[in-house]
Amino acid sequence: MTISTKHASLEMPAIVLGSTSPFRKQLLEKLHLDFSQDAPDIDETPLNGETAKQMVLRLAKDKAKVFKAKYPQHILITSDQCAVFDKSPIGKPHTVENAVKQLSQFSGKQINFFTGLVVCNTLTGEEFEYLDTTTVYFRELSEAVIRNYIALEQPLQCAGSFKSEGLGVTLFDKIDSRDPNALIGLPLMALTDIFYQMGYPLPIIEN
Repeated sequence: MTISTKHASLEMPAIVLGSTSPFRKQLLEKLHLDFSQDAPDIDETPLNGETAKQMVLRLAKDKAKVFKAKYPQHILITSDQCAVFDKSPIGKPHTVENAVKQLSQFSGKQINFFTGLVVCNTLTGEEFEYLDTTTVYFRELSEAVIRNYIALEQPLQCAGSFKSEGLGVTLFDKIDSRDPNALIGLPLMALTDIFYQMGYPLPIIEN
């Protein structure tokens, strides 16, 4: 990768994470950047005929559009994620029995996670996008293991009935990914690539 220095002499614009997710906040904090958070208010209904890959990039772009006028001299970071099993998007279980059913279906099989990332520098007009694909392979799961997991972590409001940032890792056999952070919601390695392309090689010690 060629390192850009086109903005190296300029102070980095203020950063806004277009998400109120505590998990994305914790991930972005790993890069030692100061940033604020704002919640994008958009319609996240899938479009007819739209694939999961197309949807996550579209929604990440739509989230960025919401903030462009509000933050005219900033770096905007937005993201969206969808998990797919057997060619269908995975929803939240809401009940214990639905969670048991979901995890039983995943036993010994795999799920694909698609994460769309968009970064807009509204000061320079630059815009970047990235699509991450992470594949999670599940162990053979007994009903006892599934119910124990659900009782301990209560993942009833989580798509797929598990929390990859928590005890959910005990359900996995392996993960194929460029960046395991993407599974939690923000591909930090790709984000670092984009900061390089903007002329801000990380890490940076801010004044």
